[in-house]
Amino acid sequence: MPRSFFDRHPSLVAPDLLGKVVVHGGVALRLTEVEAYGGPGEDPAAHTYRGMTPRNAVMFGPPGHLYVYFTYGMHFCANLVCLGEGHGSAVLLRGGEIVAGIETARARRGAVKPVPDRDLARGPARLAVAMGFSRPENGIDMIGSVFDGAVPDKVSAGPRTGISTAMEVPWRFWIEGDPTVSPYRRHVPRRRQPGPAGRAQT
Repeated sequence: MPRSFFDRHPSLVAPDLLGKVVVHGGVALRLTEVEAYGGPGEDPAAHTYRGMTPRNAVMFGPPGHLYVYFTYGMHFCANLVCLGEGHGSAVLLRGGEIVAGIETARARRGAVKPVPDRDLARGPARLAVAMGFSRPENGIDMIGSVFDGAVPDKVSAGPRTGISTAMEVPWRFWIEGDPTVSPYRRHVPRRRQPGPAGRAQT
């Protein structure tokens, strides 16, 4: 896909990414689920909402680059940067079907029990592992690594999942009925555990 494909608002790029094939590290993945995130001052759920930081600087760079971030102290997630430089927006790659290099993807997952094909890249953290996306890939240019694919029969849109802010924004897009799409999970705030005297711990 040309760079101009990504030089649009992420809410427009996201649904058009469904069915596209991403290739990296000997694995090819057909995207089945994505999520759009806007820029500073626009989208409270975006990493860039309050401006540029060392962590999110890649999102302010050229469109078509990969933004990889570490979350919950254990997972990497991968995004494709959208719009021109300085805008700070991207599309999170949430799920897909491995269409080539399945044994490589399975080895990267490294599970004790065999992982079903549909679960190899089902969810953003699993996708990043299967594709070999981690900290060294943050900022790489993906132009030439995203290819056109079959247009999905039916695309659905709905609330974003797993976030605590602006979760109602319908910028999550998926191929309806595809088994590699992750289940929707509404964010549930963690409850504080009561202390010895019945008071919440801080």
